Amino acid sequence: MSARAVFRLTKQVTSTLSNAGSRQASFGTRSFASLPDSIARSAQSEAFPNEYPGQNYDFNWTLNADGVTPLKKSAFRITKPLELKISGLAPLKKTPLKVNASAAQSTMLEAGGPDLDFDSYDEISQRCKDLLSLSNTLYCPEGHMPTTTTSVRVITNSQTLAPELLAYLDRAPKRDSTGCSITAYVLEDEEMNNFAAYAIEEVGEGGDITSVAAVVCTGKNVKVEQ
Repeated sequence: MSARAVFRLTKQVTSTLSNAGSRQASFGTRSFASLPDSIARSAQSEAFPNEYPGQNYDFNWTLNADGVTPLKKSAFRITKPLELKISGLAPLKKTPLKVNASAAQSTMLEAGGPDLDFDSYDEISQRCKDLLSLSNTLYCPEGHMPTTTTSVRVITNSQTLAPELLAYLDRAPKRDSTGCSITAYVLEDEEMNNFAAYAIEEVGEGGDITSVAAVVCTGKNVKVEQ
């Protein structure tokens, strides 16, 4: 085979390989672009489906751990005024809210004390959690007890109390949804008698044991002082 023939054959093979590579790249591009829009969007999605303001899976799991399941799929974690607005409520114009809770503290019962056994407390507490789970919307202000770093979460169905509680609590750095040192269950219901009590429990294992408190307040018109 002459040198010229070899040159022509080499040129032909190179051209064929180049065209094949171009076609392969072109096919790859067309096959990706031809995916249905729904699949393309799913591949790029970073949020869980069906999440929206008031329906957050991570936060709902923490509420489940607290014994409350937002069955109406409307539960707002509120750590700042903007989140209160997103829930549909208006922040108080004057903050922080000063509260004198000394009178309420003197009348609040402790579970296991002489005036309230654990069985009675558990019964009322469970009833409160069940009714909160059935509420149309749950408002959950979170923060620190004033002048402390004790974390507090309030789970309530009251549109009146939520802005007051947010104004009362010190703002805390927002972290992933977890349980707090104090969890308060506050239910306003025409059929519930006035009740205010708390229980202290120890949670954890081994040397990592901490004390947490659960507060239950129910009534027709619960006040922030409670």
